[in-house]
Amino acid sequence: MADDGADISPDIRYEKAGRIARITMDRPRYRNAQSRKLLEELDAAFAEAMADHDVRVCVLFGEGDHWSSGHDIGTPEEKADREARPYPEGGVGHHQRSWDWNVENTMRWRDLPKPTLAAVQGLCIYGGWMIAAAMDLIVAADDAQFIPWMFQYQSTPWDIGFRRAKDIMWEQGLLTAGEAKELGFVSEVWPRAELDDRAMAKAERIAKLNPLAAQMIKRQVNDAQDAQGFRSAIAAGHSAYMIASLGGAIFSKDKPYGSIKKMPGIERARQAAAGEMD
Repeated sequence: MADDGADISPDIRYEKAGRIARITMDRPRYRNAQSRKLLEELDAAFAEAMADHDVRVCVLFGEGDHWSSGHDIGTPEEKADREARPYPEGGVGHHQRSWDWNVENTMRWRDLPKPTLAAVQGLCIYGGWMIAAAMDLIVAADDAQFIPWMFQYQSTPWDIGFRRAKDIMWEQGLLTAGEAKELGFVSEVWPRAELDDRAMAKAERIAKLNPLAAQMIKRQVNDAQDAQGFRSAIAAGHSAYMIASLGGAIFSKDKPYGSIKKMPGIERARQAAAGEMD
């Protein structure tokens, strides 16, 4: 999907396989870091799938070794985009950017009427967790690693339980695919080489269900979660994120967005992947 026919490489691939929409984040050189452009294209891809009456299920993939390394906080493309399409300076602009691209978008994807799956391999960390959490189901390769933190869209307590959420975010720990499955964040774990085929097969099984029944099942479950306070908690969580962010706990006060290159926990994930941890 390109931007108005411009000569710019798309960051999202959209393909149809029968009744399944395959949507792929395609920035492997940046481990599928989520730039504004990628998020816009992803939103457009979901909208296309929702408008296509032949599509019954969407599967979200990540190209390359890693599903997503999180927010793009400073690639050349993202910096150029911020200069070309700036938000207002100061807290007003920072808040609006954060809300637009991390709460409005993500909540909209969580509420898509059709079933959605994330098929995760490698790193799914920080903002990667956030987008995966907005999908209805998450399936993972056995090499997947997950890191939650203090997100703009803070679903972690709902994803893995309230005390476990505090524990892993305070410790800046990571979850293996197996641990994420034990906690209920991930539905199934398969060998890396089988992820694509088995994710698509699972989507095909879901696609056999009457589409209205599938939508009403999703609505029932999401409504039950909302009745427990999910939507209010997401809005409150964003306020807490903004206090931490503008207070300098996440980014520098003079550059509240994109002023660091590596979040805490990355080295821990690298060590775990290399088998260097105790």
